[in-house]
Amino acid sequence: MKLDQLDKQLLGLLQDDCKRTTKAYANQLGLSTTAVYERIKKLEREGVIKKYVALIDKQRVEMDFTVLCHVKLSRHIKEYVLQFEREVLQLEEVSECHHVSGDYDYILKIHVTNMAAYREFMVTKLTALNNIGSTQSSFLINEVKASTAISLG
Repeated sequence: MKLDQLDKQLLGLLQDDCKRTTKAYANQLGLSTTAVYERIKKLEREGVIKKYVALIDKQRVEMDFTVLCHVKLSRHIKEYVLQFEREVLQLEEVSECHHVSGDYDYILKIHVTNMAAYREFMVTKLTALNNIGSTQSSFLINEVKASTAISLG
């Protein structure tokens, strides 16, 4: 879908705060409420807007021990790749899983309460998955920048 400048501005506003009223977006964009409503519905229909979510403060829910875990599969065959991807979808501690190039096959972003919880996760869940050759973990010291917004220029 080709986005015009108003679509891009509207998406920026929605990414910043999707709980505002259609009228508030209309006032900011200089459009009618109906025009903004129709644009939002079109962006949803076209799959540009996938869903609306609440962003949780990890510290307030005591899930601020964040780990980036690099995973290497034992073999790079389709069956192993698909099986790993199916299994990792079931791990609630994993918030992101990316198939990547380089020395490792996947990077997982994992949120747990502390080091003991991470050890438990590794021992009972992650390393229990089939076809994992090796892992390497990095622990986040400080979150310098975290954004869900996509810049549309």
